[in-house]
Amino acid sequence: MKAWNFKVKNNPTEISKKLEITLGSDNGFLFDTENDENNSITFKIRKRILYVWYWAFQNWTIITGKLIKTDTEDMTNVEISFNQHFLIRLIIFTHIFLGLGLLIAIISGISNNTSMYIFGGATLLLGIILWFAMQNKYTRDVEKYKTLISDILKP
Repeated sequence: MKAWNFKVKNNPTEISKKLEITLGSDNGFLFDTENDENNSITFKIRKRILYVWYWAFQNWTIITGKLIKTDTEDMTNVEISFNQHFLIRLIIFTHIFLGLGLLIAIISGISNNTSMYIFGGATLLLGIILWFAMQNKYTRDVEKYKTLISDILKP
């Protein structure tokens, strides 16, 4: 999870409306908002999935944020956090643990088949490669969303 905090010269409702208009469902995003008890607005942004196979390519980063009104007039604190989707992390760790489990089973003597060494090593290697690829995509997505949000909210 990466956090990003900054201040904007607008009130939270105007910022929320501006984000919703720009990142609404017509533009390929899901934008959900909720009002809190402390006059703050929380929101979630993620890419909208039109087809099931898009999930593997587009919906890896979920943005959660909070718009908090400050004591000074027309100033808002914006707190945004970027998270990887739970299922993406599950896929990565499943491959890594499955590969490690197979290699441990082979080393402990449960199976002496050489094809099991190859299968376990390949599964572990696939999990590690997926982890590096997902981390690189996550950092690119975070930078892309930071640029998009800062362009939307600049005065």
